[in-house]
Amino acid sequence: MSTAPYVSPPPAGPGVHPPFPAPPVEGRGRRIGMGLGIAGGILALVCGGGAVAVFGLANAMDNAINEQVDVVVGRYMEAVQDREFTKAYGLLCQDSRNQESRDDYVTRMTASEQVASYYVGDVDLTYGTVPVDITYADGDSVVVQAELAQNTSTGAFEVCGLGE
Repeated sequence: MSTAPYVSPPPAGPGVHPPFPAPPVEGRGRRIGMGLGIAGGILALVCGGGAVAVFGLANAMDNAINEQVDVVVGRYMEAVQDREFTKAYGLLCQDSRNQESRDDYVTRMTASEQVASYYVGDVDLTYGTVPVDITYADGDSVVVQAELAQNTSTGAFEVCGLGE
């Protein structure tokens, strides 16, 4: 008996048929192109939907901030318009109240013109201001910037004063 390892015979020469059929070649490029096109379309939908969602979220947050600032500045301006200066002083931010006493504020504001009406514009978060269009009782009109600060304990906006 021979102990030599079994060696398979050499493969058949040219013209021999393989034991399995070759994969189809026709249409392969179209299938790949169609697959890439569908994948690209899905990617565009997902990314486009994400971009729309981010834009919508930013817009909603901008509207929410403007609404909060409108309420805060509106309360302050209503107090000034009604000449309730003690109430207006209480609505000021802590820094403004530290710089001016309530009595000095009331004295200064009592000497100011009567506010007939006002309109609060959109907040500018870069500078922390919001334009306020004020019309006085004598008909004069002026646009001032309401300076804002954010309360560190509550996170709410507060008016720090009206600047020219």
